[in-house]
Amino acid sequence: MDKVMVDQAEGLRRLLSKSGSRVVAVTGGSSHVGRTSTVVNLAAALAGQGKDVLVVDECLGANSVSAMLGGVRGTGNFSAVMKGEMPLDEAAARHPLGFSVLAASRHHSDTYSAEQLGVVLSGPADIVLIDAQLDRRGALSALAVQAHDVLIVTRVAAQAITEAYACMKRLHYEHAIAQFRVLVNHVSSVADAHTAFENLAQVAGRYLTVQITDAGFVASDPLMERSFELSRCVVDAFPSTPAARDYRHLAAEMLYWPMRAVAGSRAHNDVAPAVPAGMPPTRHAGKPSAHPA
Repeated sequence: MDKVMVDQAEGLRRLLSKSGSRVVAVTGGSSHVGRTSTVVNLAAALAGQGKDVLVVDECLGANSVSAMLGGVRGTGNFSAVMKGEMPLDEAAARHPLGFSVLAASRHHSDTYSAEQLGVVLSGPADIVLIDAQLDRRGALSALAVQAHDVLIVTRVAAQAITEAYACMKRLHYEHAIAQFRVLVNHVSSVADAHTAFENLAQVAGRYLTVQITDAGFVASDPLMERSFELSRCVVDAFPSTPAARDYRHLAAEMLYWPMRAVAGSRAHNDVAPAVPAGMPPTRHAGKPSAHPA
């Protein structure tokens, strides 16, 4: 049977026999690839498809999910959930677009056990999207490391591809993660997106022996910036734009992704290879514009 058919069949079986939430940790090699905007737009797209979505916001402050949306009132009481004083569905703040937001700084979540954090990951939501904040070692939080999928957001520029490789390298050696999904953001053409992914896949496969899967791409769209100015996401503010369509397509595909096996953390004294010199050049049209995280 064709591998794509097998993967889709596995995804469908998991969806129909759902126990707990599907957890996706979204991160990237730098703060300018569009990680947070990806989380927000995916949450809106999934909610629009009738899914119960919880966004866990580890990146507090000016670049948080709440800040991007103009301030979500009362973004949850994470401590109360961890202590069993409040159920998750009451603690998380509900956004008008239909998804919930729970603020949980990675420093705070790292103080709880995997069992305690499981309350967030196995709650009533169909999908949990974690805007994952990496630490100085490039490691995931104790919460995000339990995700079924790690989605790396990158861009077409050569520097962004190099940073995405470095991000996967650190996650691979820190947590023994051998499977990643890659989303190429802010692309000018399908050809550019495919070239960026193939460059990354070639280098990652050669130096890390990891499997990366193409999660798709999001088109460059000037109305993305306008939606941020309006404290909205493009899926909501401009639903007919190319970027909004790409996010809705990604949201629909995400439901059928086969889940990776979640591995425990590895010892910190493993030696990771440096970012290889002479990475294959990435073809791209022009210099990407500045873009919020």
